[in-house]
Amino acid sequence: MEGMTDFQHLPVMAREVVELLGPVPAGLIVDGTVGGGGHASLILGARPDCHLLGIDRDGDAVLAARERLAPYGSRARVVRGGFEDIAEIVSAEGEGNVMGVLFDLGVSSPQLDRGSRGFSYMADAPLDMRMDARQDLTAALVVNEYDEADLARIIATFGEERHARSIARSIVARRPLLTTGDLVAAITAAIPGRLRRTGPHPARRTFQAIRMEVNRELEHLEQGLDEAVYLLKPEGRVLVLAYHSLEDRIVKERFRDWSATHEAPALPGLPAEPVERIPVVRTLTRRALRPAPTEVEDNPRSRSVRLRAAERLASAPLAAPRAS
Repeated sequence: MEGMTDFQHLPVMAREVVELLGPVPAGLIVDGTVGGGGHASLILGARPDCHLLGIDRDGDAVLAARERLAPYGSRARVVRGGFEDIAEIVSAEGEGNVMGVLFDLGVSSPQLDRGSRGFSYMADAPLDMRMDARQDLTAALVVNEYDEADLARIIATFGEERHARSIARSIVARRPLLTTGDLVAAITAAIPGRLRRTGPHPARRTFQAIRMEVNRELEHLEQGLDEAVYLLKPEGRVLVLAYHSLEDRIVKERFRDWSATHEAPALPGLPAEPVERIPVVRTLTRRALRPAPTEVEDNPRSRSVRLRAAERLASAPLAAPRAS
């Protein structure tokens, strides 16, 4: 296995993240996707009055982050877990008021670059794609055991791939698929030749879709956001770096819902009087922030990122996360 020091991930929009967390009161910052500790180390350096709890489902990332954050001693703690369990993890591992939560979504550069993980269509490897190697569901199970209709739905929804039905049909016809190379061949065979010769790699969208299904990424994002906003103390902030339109849409809608002031209808069986809803947050980013051209030039993988942030209001009622 590669050494933990090989898990190097260039933090995206690091300056903006540090600036947005700059005004929060002293307390605990939770990095829900700590990766190799890039954002975390910059936050700790900029905020000596804060301590940090890093969370990641990838065991390699946890070891790398612990190594990188070791110089900060007791101010930094890194544990293995998913951000959908953030409330439980903070209850068990965190200390002090939660004043910041950061989510850096998607797949990291080390995960893509290590061909053996099966995330990349550029290397032939086992069909894995698990961020958490302890889970049972793998890409091999998805492509070999899901029925054609479910495959088409996943590829169309998560990959926004217009050839989803043809790709699903090709995958089923070529089973069993054993490697990422087998999957690339099945996808490529389903894409019209003129499209294979231009534009992005024909497997890009399908690999993204299968990865998102394997890791339940959108489901976990919704759960993590709902828990995070209620962990925050007044003036605390939640920041999300999203790389996919579906992720960003969820974040945008959550922030809009939490910041809305409106009258909610009464529940069935109760008096018809509407109940006034009090905003939970104020949105700090009217439009998503995008990376500077110089950052995109230095780190092309940052091109698609969108950064949104919101601040917990002092007037908001303290409430438990809503049920999933």
